[in-house]
Amino acid sequence: MANSLRDWFGFGQHDHGHAHDGHGHDHHGLHGHTHGVIDATIATTDRGIWAIKWSFAILAVTAVLQMAVVALSGSVALLADTIHNVGDATTAIPLWIAFILARRKPTQTFTYGLGRVEDLAGIIIVLIILFSAIVAGYEAIDRLIDPRAVSHLNWLAAAGIIGFLGNEAVAVFRIRVGREINSAALVADGYHARTDGLTSLAVVVGAIGVWLGFPLADPIIGLLITIAIFGIVWQSARSVLTRMLDGVEPGVMDDIHHAAAHVPGARIVDAKARWIGHRLHADLAINVDETLPLSAANKIAADLEDELFEHMPALAAANVRFAMGKVGDEHVQGHPHGHRS
Repeated sequence: MANSLRDWFGFGQHDHGHAHDGHGHDHHGLHGHTHGVIDATIATTDRGIWAIKWSFAILAVTAVLQMAVVALSGSVALLADTIHNVGDATTAIPLWIAFILARRKPTQTFTYGLGRVEDLAGIIIVLIILFSAIVAGYEAIDRLIDPRAVSHLNWLAAAGIIGFLGNEAVAVFRIRVGREINSAALVADGYHARTDGLTSLAVVVGAIGVWLGFPLADPIIGLLITIAIFGIVWQSARSVLTRMLDGVEPGVMDDIHHAAAHVPGARIVDAKARWIGHRLHADLAINVDETLPLSAANKIAADLEDELFEHMPALAAANVRFAMGKVGDEHVQGHPHGHRS
């Protein structure tokens, strides 16, 4: 199904027709599309929306089944897990809106488009997860103070297994598609769902504890699930805030310097990169031999761009400029030579 959707949305069908010094690399976001397929950005966001729709459907069904068992068993551990699954399903809404907005074309006001709205969605998701942790923690502590009987332990264990399977399915969807389109929010939400699956299994452990004659096992498991949720809040917040502050993973800069190492005569003086949504933008300043004519210097810059796009599939735009100095008889301080999506 994934491959058929990739074909439908036009992945791999863009012919940019742009090559430097015989490399013939295809670049992201360059010249016209020969087959009239939709823009690559729209294709990737459609992939994101596809993953979110299925995630929402799976988690909604999982939560409804668990709610029924909560009412039947009175388990606070399952209640905590269900609250979190409801919160996780709810996170699909801001992500969905973010991906739709990211499809809009740049304007005079938003010249880079609305890709940054994905970061805003990430913050909303973190707040939703935080709220679910607070509610689950309150219920667990209340049950520790005022213990109540837990019944229908077989159904309780089954509900924990259902929670695990549902969350793992969602994790696979979100992580795979998030990496494919380089969406930090979607990947973070995928790992969050995977951890949820493990906490759902903890419900099974609680049911076994109650069955063995330890009734406090249920609220204790509920409290442990709450602690796990707070851990997810911390990890997700750190990831999303890094993107919002223009932070990139260490491997991004390593890839930039690795690409430059393949281009003789290109010496990076300064390199910057940042994510705008799930698309990477790079800005480089290079030094070249001052005795070179301008045409040869431009060729080095073009070759560097080729290597950058070759080594970094997520790269949407690269702006390579010459640092202060001369090339031949012409000043080239700040001279840009870059592709823009």
